[in-house]
Amino acid sequence: MAKNRIKEELNIEEVAEGKSPGIFQKLFFWVLIPLLFVIAILLVIASFTNINVFEKASTITDSLPFISDKSAKEEPAIDFDQKVVELQAEIKEKEAEIEQLKSQLEKASAESENNLAVQQNLKNEIEKLQQQQEGAKKEFDDILSTFKQMSAKSAAPIIMEMSDEEAVKILSNMDPEALSAIFSKMDPATAARYTELISQ
Repeated sequence: MAKNRIKEELNIEEVAEGKSPGIFQKLFFWVLIPLLFVIAILLVIASFTNINVFEKASTITDSLPFISDKSAKEEPAIDFDQKVVELQAEIKEKEAEIEQLKSQLEKASAESENNLAVQQNLKNEIEKLQQQQEGAKKEFDDILSTFKQMSAKSAAPIIMEMSDEEAVKILSNMDPEALSAIFSKMDPATAARYTELISQ
């Protein structure tokens, strides 16, 4: 009897436990099913009135602070990519400018080297001409000193045989006494001509 009683009590507890619904079942029956039913009715009404529920939902979610922060964070990434592209283009532009300046520098240095070579050649030519001039001056001084040592009688015929330019050059560098002595040994017409040439 005691065993039967215990069995009956257990059966009563099992039946009682099986019949009473839990919290999740109550939530499902009293909240979720009516909510889904209301949402379905609203979607049907929205489709008949040509309202796009998904667009409305996206505008509402964009206005939410935690979602708008996310979109704001994505925008600078786009700006960052654009800045990277702009900076890369600027770098390429600067590299092209650097290459152009390098080529101009190389061209200028080549021209500078050519100018230095030409300058050196001109300097050598000037030195050579100066040496020739010094040699010619020395020769002229030697000739002039020879004429100064000669007697007027010997010098006059030689000067008359020279070209006018050479004769004038020698006569204009003589002192007045030697010049008058040479003129005295020439015929008057020739002496007058040389005098006129020297005075010009």
